[in-house]
Order: sequence, then C-alpha cells, then structure tokens
Amino acid sequence: MSMEVTFLGTGSAYPSPARAASAVALRREGQCWLFDCGEGTQTQLMRSHLKAGKITKIFITHLHGDHFFGLPGLLCTLSLQSSPDPDKPPVDIYGPLGLRSFIWRTLELSHSQLLFPYVVHELVPTRDQCPAEEFKDFSSLGKDEASSGEAQGRILHLDPVENSYLLVDDEQFVVKAFRLFHRIPSFGFAVEEKPRAGKLNVQKLKEMG
Repeated sequence: MSMEVTFLGTGSAYPSPARAASAVALRREGQCWLFDCGEGTQTQLMRSHLKAGKITKIFITHLHGDHFFGLPGLLCTLSLQSSPDPDKPPVDIYGPLGLRSFIWRTLELSHSQLLFPYVVHELVPTRDQCPAEEFKDFSSLGKDEASSGEAQGRILHLDPVENSYLLVDDEQFVVKAFRLFHRIPSFGFAVEEKPRAGKLNVQKLKEMG
C-alpha cells in the first residue's frame, strides 16, 4: 500500500501568484483525500499529477475563507467532469458545523446542479476552541435545507473518553479529528493506518534459526 502527500497550497490569508491558499492532498490506492480547499486549489490540481476526479473525501479544518472558499468551485468542476451515475458512491465532506449550510446556499444561489452525490458530516465544536467572543452557535443552520444530490450526513460530537471525533473506520485506516484552538473553532485530522500482517514467513525463520 502506498501513500503520497502533495502540498497544493501553503499560502496564508489569501492566494498569491506563487502560492495558493491552504490545500493538501493525500493519495492512496486510487483515491485522493483533500485536506482544506482554499482559492486556487483547482488550478494547483491541474498543475499536479493528481486527478480531481479521484477525490473521494474532503476534510475542512475550519471556516476561515482561505481554507474553504475554493470548495464550491471544485465541486462544480468535478460535476462538469462527471456523468450521472446513480450507483456512484458520494463524496464525503467533513468540517465544522455550518459547512453544510454554506455549500447548500452557495450551490442554490448559483443555480448549480451537481451530477454526483455528496454528503456533509459536521463536527460540533466546543466553546473552549476559540476566544469566547468569537464563538458562534451554528447548530440551527441547515435544518430545513435540502439540495439535490446531497444525502443527510452525520452530526459528530466529541467523544469525551477519546477526546476526539471518529470520522472514518474502514479495513485499512482510522481517521480522527482533534480540537485545535484558533480565532474560530478548528480541527486537526489524524490518519492512522491499521496494523497489517507482514510478508515474512515466521515459521520458516524459526526453522532456519
């Protein structure tokens, strides 16, 4: 199994001619996972060896614009490159509470119709993740909103025992989110590979001493 990390954007606050805003891609076995999607991410993908159509999961750390303003445009481009397929698995999008409403409202106002399904899973922050005066409660957003192509995602709460949020748990990986302190609630993501059997023949080695 191979894993490859590509830095698509490392700029801060706003993109520049030489550096795009935040975006990191993790490629694994034909899939591409995207962490943050600042402005310029589409262009950086075109300049790289990565294929945007391989993106299956998107993780947004926090709702400052330089980390997610590129997301609606990327979703629309992915749609232009897609053909309707009712059996296609949805693109999973993870991020702080409020992200689902932002995506839905942006697509609605721009009359954008996505030709692929997507699901937004929202992480509920705690009040100690940012200065008290900066905390905003977005729990009421998106309750009555429904967009074509979107299935209802999960609302993820902090596991007080693990002190983390469990996002993905498949045969090969576990992905967890952890709380970070910033001007607004932010999250870090940890991708953990599960133990896998080695290729050495242990019995043969014992026989050979």
